[in-house]
Amino acid sequence: MHINNGWLTLAERILSPNIDDRPEGTAIDLLVIHNISLPPNQFGGGHIAELFTNCLNPAADDYFAEICGLKVSAHLLIDRLGAITQFAPFTQRAWHAGVSQFSGRERCNDFSIGIELEGADHIPYTDRQYDVLAAVTKALQTEYPNLQNDKIVGHSDIAPGRKTDPGEAFDWARYKKMLD
Repeated sequence: MHINNGWLTLAERILSPNIDDRPEGTAIDLLVIHNISLPPNQFGGGHIAELFTNCLNPAADDYFAEICGLKVSAHLLIDRLGAITQFAPFTQRAWHAGVSQFSGRERCNDFSIGIELEGADHIPYTDRQYDVLAAVTKALQTEYPNLQNDKIVGHSDIAPGRKTDPGEAFDWARYKKMLD
């Protein structure tokens, strides 16, 4: 797995309009793991890409009517089968963290990469998702040397009380062991 000009070579590319430039001179040194399912606790259907590209149909589900106006994105989505979709080059800022703080630094979107796992807090992730996430993480760590294992966190770690993902179903020990 390789990165070329901010793009993961094996990922499908769907560019989100919900990205912008990082502050000049900002080093990428944080990886944030998220989960998402649309509608909640349901997988497949392409609705995540629709959300990240501002194309979510509010009439398709009651929940979609609540969130269709959000302007959000992530750098990557890893679906239940391990397929990777990239919505923003790593060199740009994706809008995934919202109000957030890590080690006294606010605005985590400025210096982080956001990876969404198709999932839910209480539903186990697939073996394939762990394999792909570990491979992607290693590629990112090669490309961005400041992105060390102690700079990999969940959304809940940088937005406590506001976010819970990737949730109790995410096996941090398993994932971190795969990075050794």
